[in-house]
Amino acid sequence: MVQTKKIALYVVVVFVLYTIITSPAKAADLVQIGFEGISSAAQGVGEFMTEIVN
Repeated sequence: MVQTKKIALYVVVVFVLYTIITSPAKAADLVQIGFEGISSAAQGVGEFMTEIVN
């Protein structure tokens, strides 16, 4: 089971590195989309907590 997790992690790392090396502009766009998603999720949680307090 542990070997399977290690292999899966290596495959993901190789895929990410391959994507970054072959098309850095697309990789940058994907990272930006990811950070925007995290930011909007955090903002939503903040608004929710603010409404609960009020």
